[in-house]
Amino acid sequence: MRADRIFAYGATAGLIGDLVLGDPRRGHPVAAFGRAAGAVESLLWRDHRGWGAVHTLVCAGGAAAAAALVSRAVRRSPAAAVALTAAATWAVVGGTSLGREARAVGGALEAGDVDVARERLPHLCGRDPRSLDEQQIARAVVESVAENTSDAVVGALVWGAVGGVPGLVAFRAINTLDAMVGHRSARHLRYGWASARLDDVAGWPGARLTAALAVFAGGDPRGAVRAWRADASKHPSPNAGPVEAAFAGALGVRLGGTLSYAGRIEHRPVLNAAGRPVGVPDIERAVRLSRRVGALALAAAVGGRPALGALRRGARRVVRTRKGHA
Repeated sequence: MRADRIFAYGATAGLIGDLVLGDPRRGHPVAAFGRAAGAVESLLWRDHRGWGAVHTLVCAGGAAAAAALVSRAVRRSPAAAVALTAAATWAVVGGTSLGREARAVGGALEAGDVDVARERLPHLCGRDPRSLDEQQIARAVVESVAENTSDAVVGALVWGAVGGVPGLVAFRAINTLDAMVGHRSARHLRYGWASARLDDVAGWPGARLTAALAVFAGGDPRGAVRAWRADASKHPSPNAGPVEAAFAGALGVRLGGTLSYAGRIEHRPVLNAAGRPVGVPDIERAVRLSRRVGALALAAAVGGRPALGALRRGARRVVRTRKGHA
């Protein structure tokens, strides 16, 4: 069976598995990777970029290498290769858990229980919820749904289309390392630099695809394009900016503004200033938009895989031809 078909069947099965099962409460492979990365950090940590780069190489490189070895071991069995791709896809995507957590916060807000919503918000993002009111919590949820649609679903599928199971695993490892050490705390300002920069690079194509798909899947394509073009570059994150701006325009809401991370206040530019303030019902609208974007991303990844294979084969033929003339 051709590699593109193996990826198509496996990625589809894995995304269906995530839709039906979500993430397990215990024993998740990404959590196991996080524990291993934490153990490596405890051995290597120095307040130095070089040591942080070693940490990134050991953890992300080791995960990708292990995935490549397993993929090589099952390549002669199409059924095993499909099963491995399905398992890897299920393990690295998190669209169902993302929607579940967002809806939990939204449900608490709908019930008027802001305290419960504040307790649930850290499951979605790292913001300090203590001083947030209902509208600010709803805005934080919509922004997190937008950003994590790229990080937890689309980006993984993009790199799966490029690199198969090793691509899936490598992307999730890089993204997890960024969440662990890439933030600008006193401990990780230098040590996490390599992980943060690598995550920016790995997330670049998935973020642009997510924004483009939000244009087609949302209710206001023109608004999404307008907000993306006008406001994406204002965001401090090169990847969150396009995604959040496109979601804001597609949903007709205004995102950005003042927020707090662990006591650190950030004043971010407003995205889609012409939109209205986020309301509690917009959480459900954002989750549904995220689902549609994820389904379209699967189609794009499956459809793009044969094209990537053709480009690789063409490049190899060019190289062989040049060698023959040398």
